[in-house]
Order: sequence, then C-alpha cells, then structure tokens
Amino acid sequence: MDVDDRFVSITGLICEPTRARMLWSLLDGRAYTATELSASANTSATSASNHLAKLLEADLVKVEVQGRHRYYSFSGPEVAYAIESLANLAGGPWPAKKQAGSASSGLRFCRTCYDHLAGHVSVRIVDALLQRRCIDRTDTAFLVTENGWEWFEKLAIYQEDFRPSRRPLARPCLDWSERRPHLAGQLGAVLLDRMMTRQWFRKVQFSRELVLTHAGRQGLSDLLNLNL
Repeated sequence: MDVDDRFVSITGLICEPTRARMLWSLLDGRAYTATELSASANTSATSASNHLAKLLEADLVKVEVQGRHRYYSFSGPEVAYAIESLANLAGGPWPAKKQAGSASSGLRFCRTCYDHLAGHVSVRIVDALLQRRCIDRTDTAFLVTENGWEWFEKLAIYQEDFRPSRRPLARPCLDWSERRPHLAGQLGAVLLDRMMTRQWFRKVQFSRELVLTHAGRQGLSDLLNLNL
C-alpha cells in the first residue's frame, strides 16, 4: 500500500463516528477496556471490539493483557497529536462568552493531551518560556536554550536524563481551544509529571480536565511570574 492509499485508509478509520469517540476518550493518556470504550462511544461491547480490531490492525492503538482484561491505549504519541489536532478543524469560532478568557476551570482552561499539559494554562506557560528565552521555536520544534535547561533544573528536569529517541525532545502541539501551540514531546511529558508530583494540578475523575491548585498557582507565579 503506497502513502496515498494508507493516508486514505487511516483517515477513514479515524473519522468513523464510533471510532472517533473512542479515540477521543483515549486522549487522557489512560488505557481502557473495550467495555469502557463502548460506553464512551455509546455502542455495544461487540461493536467496540470490532472497531478496536481495525484500529489495532492499523497500528493506531495497542493492547495490553492483564489477567482476563485487555486494555487499549494509543500506539504512540503521534496518534494522540493527530487526534488533538483534528479538533482544531471541528472547533470553529468560539462563542463570545467563552472567548473572554475569564473562566478558570474546565477543559479549555486546563487538561491533559495524552501525556502533556494542554489548554489555556499550557499556552501561557509556553508564552512565558519563550519570553524568558528558555525555549526558541522553529517551524517544527521547540529548542531548549542553555538558560532554559537552567530553568528546568528548578523542577528537577535535567538535560542529561534525555536520550535520543524517535519521539522529539520538545515540539509544538497546536491547542484546539487556544489555537496556539503548547509544549509536547518528551520534555512536555516530563514537565507535566514533575508538576503533578508537586501537586500543582489535580485530576478530575472520568475527565481529561485538570484543576490548577493553590500550590500550582503559587509555583507558576514564583517560577514564571504567571497570574492564573
């Protein structure tokens, strides 16, 4: 199968409504059973299993077996990036009330995008890092400066801990609600992990939403002079 045919095949798989809903559910970075994904897509468990078999064959998802249960998740971060990016086409103009930017909660304010931070808070962090020359942006990547590595060390993130990988170190991921990039890649995942360890964010059950805690507001104020 050549690239053109594979592109048509993959987009057809992703954009089928039931599969699209299941893939959207996987964006929180967790693994789910076929039964759980069937509930999120409002379809039967048998139908969900059939859809997941097609996604497995296309290498869009992977499955891990634990006892009697089979848990499905994205096969890699690039699949998550593609699903998140498609939301930019679906969003359209936001109602004026939502564009005001006064809300300090909800998915648009702060959420996970696979294993990194997304939403208003994430874009504000990127803006602050760019302003402080901690990172520079090219067309396809964020480059961490020497000053940037010194800043990341404040969060126990060290340059020598990263190894060459197919996954980029730091890349822009277009945020569907802000329409500007947030930080993805290996660095984006580690940054979210460090902030979660410090309890700067709290997960909302059964949702991708993250709650910015008082400790998080104080930490982002101290390190980036952000008022959120």
